Amino acid sequence: MNRTTYGLDIAKNVMQLHWVDNETGEIGRKKLARAKLSDFFARVRPARVVMEACGSAHHWARVLGALGHQVELLPPRQVRPFVRRNKDDAADARAIWLAAQQSDIRRVPQKSVEQQAALALHRSRQHWVSVRTATINALRGTLYEFGVTLPGGKKTGLKALATHRAEIDAKVPTVRGARRLATRLLCLAESLRVFLRTPHAGTQLACL
Repeated sequence: MNRTTYGLDIAKNVMQLHWVDNETGEIGRKKLARAKLSDFFARVRPARVVMEACGSAHHWARVLGALGHQVELLPPRQVRPFVRRNKDDAADARAIWLAAQQSDIRRVPQKSVEQQAALALHRSRQHWVSVRTATINALRGTLYEFGVTLPGGKKTGLKALATHRAEIDAKVPTVRGARRLATRLLCLAESLRVFLRTPHAGTQLACL
């Protein structure tokens, strides 16, 4: 079956399509609101729909695939050379259509809902790890201003802080909430440690 190929540039609100009619050679361009994209493809004959593998692309691949269309995802870096100098949504859709004609461009495997959920979990955990590191560094900086130095390493540093807490509290003044700030940073660091150890247990982040 000779399917029409659609280059689809996806965005948060407005989608842009570019295609060439297989029978007449006529070039088609169309803008669609996000809410109308599924309705449009539900009415056309089974086609080949090509998108860049960017945000929400895997979602739309599943949606359009369920409507009977052949969906392909292309690496954005491979599409970029086909974009004209006047970059806009129409030019992006055209570039996707042109890139789709190149058989040597590898296709990105489509992800299932389960795969994307697992990926989201890993990204979320990576985010909170960076937040924990930043929190511990902020705590170190706050204490250093009052002559308190912690040994290197997050575990060693926090352990030393817990062991010598009374002595450290005596050095940190209560003026303008300095001691309260240090206490809250420590509480947050500890909460993040527990949260990252058991992210599925519904642990609540305290001190936020």
